[in-house]
Amino acid sequence: MVEATAIERHKAAIHRTDLSRPVKLAMELKVITKKTSFFDYGCGHGDDMKRLKHLGYKSRGWDPYYASRRKRVDADIVNLGYVLNVIENSEERRECLWQAWELSKQVLIVAAQVLVDAPNSKHQIPYGDGIVTSWNTFQKYYDQEELKTYIDNVLQVDAIPVALGIYFVFRDDTHKESFRAAWFRSGAIAPRIRIASKKFANCKQQLEPLMEFYTQRGRIPVKGELEPEIEEKLFLEFGSYNKAFKIILQATDEAEWDAIAYRRSLDIQVYLALTQFDKRPQLSKLPEDIRYDIKAFFGTYQDACQVADQKLFSVGQTSFIKTACDKSTIGKRTRGALYIHISALNELDPLLRIYEGCASRVFGRAEDTTLIKLYIGEPRISYLSYPEFDTDPHPALKASISIHLQTFKVTSNDYSTRSNPPILHRKEAFVSPKYPLYEQFAQLTQQEVELGLLSQTSNIGTRKGWEDILAQHNVEIKGHEVHTQQ
Repeated sequence: MVEATAIERHKAAIHRTDLSRPVKLAMELKVITKKTSFFDYGCGHGDDMKRLKHLGYKSRGWDPYYASRRKRVDADIVNLGYVLNVIENSEERRECLWQAWELSKQVLIVAAQVLVDAPNSKHQIPYGDGIVTSWNTFQKYYDQEELKTYIDNVLQVDAIPVALGIYFVFRDDTHKESFRAAWFRSGAIAPRIRIASKKFANCKQQLEPLMEFYTQRGRIPVKGELEPEIEEKLFLEFGSYNKAFKIILQATDEAEWDAIAYRRSLDIQVYLALTQFDKRPQLSKLPEDIRYDIKAFFGTYQDACQVADQKLFSVGQTSFIKTACDKSTIGKRTRGALYIHISALNELDPLLRIYEGCASRVFGRAEDTTLIKLYIGEPRISYLSYPEFDTDPHPALKASISIHLQTFKVTSNDYSTRSNPPILHRKEAFVSPKYPLYEQFAQLTQQEVELGLLSQTSNIGTRKGWEDILAQHNVEIKGHEVHTQQ
């Protein structure tokens, strides 16, 4: 039996050499910005707080042991990072979560250890609903769904998963739905200028905000959506957004703008399909810009939801998934799955995007995901990490996390210490032709095919097998080129 007084929570705080995972994600997802204030609740040694402050962010923090003299103050973004899992008293844990929520004006970030990260428990001592470590610290390892249920029940909210063990809790429902919709928004680049008319050339600077808006949303803005000064100048010069956009169409390819609009309509379908798993928001609860999107692309909310629900129903049919994978022009198709680089995910058929979304809506996406594996014969999604994907011509698999969509069982594998890990070939097959290194990848594959290096498919899938093939052919690979050994 372990006495509560023996547990020394402060020893669970670690010194970091970089920003913590939840804070880094919040910055990447533009939740933490230079315009928001940040407060680290239970900041430990204060590494996140100090790094953010050094980068020019408004950042403060408090810790009951290391920074107890500092005040607990409210902030736009409050981080409760890996605090809940070190509190052994369930009532105190609940109170801590509530106090952090009370301080957050916009978003509360909650992160805790999850079961896939749990160490071997052979030498751990059970205590309460967790364990006591050899350092006399307490650790509770949550199941991902358990953590969401806990946050939701305590705070009476709908927490949004962004990664394993990391949730964002939004104060405002419209802010939450904007974030959700942005999660499934595909990237787009404004069409290049082909023939610049004199009118376009003279007004290019004024027209650029309109081009940027259309690229982001796939439609012409409603009056009041652009900054007042920008809108006033456009209306004075052209009379309306529609007339201004006609000048843009004269200088660009209209079909490229149509493609952007079509892609945005698919983004809305994916977003709405996945809201069906939770309580789909009423139209009035949606952000204004999303309501305008729905009207522009579908006419009515009812029609948009009907299209989205048809797609969602198809996800449950293996034959539909197989057909979508077979027809996909992006990704590497194997006998049982389609592999896609994460950068090309939103270029897939919306049916496959919804399929992946069935996993990411619950678990977020695994940190350092490089490839996503969409299984065909069973409802399962895997997130694969290849840290040297861009630089290594045949990168090794470092880690994988797999999620079964019926049982929601999560399994993880660590390949980083294996002497003979799986490696990749034909990297161009995983990415879009627009990927910056696509041509370099494709040229290497062409060389390897011409030399017969890829013909023995049963041997080249591991590092040692591949090294044997290279030795047999007396070649080596430097960068992304094959060289004959002297």
